[in-house]
Amino acid sequence: MKKRVKFVKSKMTRAQRVRGSLFAISVFILIIVYWLAAFYGTEWLYTHFNKRPSEVIVQLINCVSGIFLWGMTMAFLGRFFRSQQMKFFQTMIHAIRSMSRGDFNVSVDNNPHNGPFVELVDSINNMAVELGQLEKMRQEFISNVSHEIQSPLTSISGFSRALQNEQITPEERKHYLEIIEAESTRLSKLSDNLLKLSSLESQHHPFEPKSYRLDKQIRNHILACEPQWVEKNIEMDIELEAVTLTADEDLMSQVWTNLIHNAIKFTPSGGTIGVHVTSSGEEVVIRISNNGACILEEDLPHIFERFYKADKSRNRTSGGNGLGLSIVKKIIDMHQGFISIDSGPDEKTTFTVRFSLPK
Repeated sequence: MKKRVKFVKSKMTRAQRVRGSLFAISVFILIIVYWLAAFYGTEWLYTHFNKRPSEVIVQLINCVSGIFLWGMTMAFLGRFFRSQQMKFFQTMIHAIRSMSRGDFNVSVDNNPHNGPFVELVDSINNMAVELGQLEKMRQEFISNVSHEIQSPLTSISGFSRALQNEQITPEERKHYLEIIEAESTRLSKLSDNLLKLSSLESQHHPFEPKSYRLDKQIRNHILACEPQWVEKNIEMDIELEAVTLTADEDLMSQVWTNLIHNAIKFTPSGGTIGVHVTSSGEEVVIRISNNGACILEEDLPHIFERFYKADKSRNRTSGGNGLGLSIVKKIIDMHQGFISIDSGPDEKTTFTVRFSLPK
């Protein structure tokens, strides 16, 4: 976009030079025409009345007549251009007022003859597009939050009413209470993730980078999740090269928690999870892979979007809310890192995280 604006600006500058030159030539020609008109006009008057005043008065009359004609022309042209300019300004004012009322479906026609206002019109049109996209994201966010909250609330309400039935068995009562507890936990996680994401995006979240052993941190997270991967009989393929990273240790802890939990969640019983940390001296690369079902190619570009779920039914049963990977992406961006995902038909999904190391 910046290159396009720069090109238009350069092109308009050349056009303005040409128009300026033509305008100067036109003014010069008009001055000559007015002077000639005044000169021959006064000559005709002198001939008609058979009386010629002194040369000084003749020159004075010629100058005053020429200036009068020039002034009349400029007044007419000024009024015409002022009218066109006011229409242009009214169009921009109308567009800005529409945006202030929340209507971003506006566009101001950009004319090369607008001169220095070309970039202003471009800026207004770009602002309308970006605000429209922001409003769309806001509405989608509200819709997604409402949906995520409504689903567990419906379950809690329904099973609460079911518990009022005195004829249900103790086993059924226990089952209903477990569902209510699970849905309440899910609501709590959703609230916590929303607050966490909001804090990260506010630019006021505490950010305290320091040097620490990355391989030890990841190893501790893997050991903390041991009951989960042991329960599913998952084989852990771990290769952790000793690496010292300068980052916010608490924030990075959330990254590994999300990625490792996701790997365990979507790896089938008896599957394999790979965690590899390597360093080339210039950057550190962390790869976390699992051999669960692959992610469809059309889902890959959206995998880090808030509330996006590649497999909605699977996420629903496992308690996910589609915010974990958004938090991961935000934290990695804060550290000027890079995260990518690769999922192929061989049923292997790999998250790759890269950080530059200081030289």
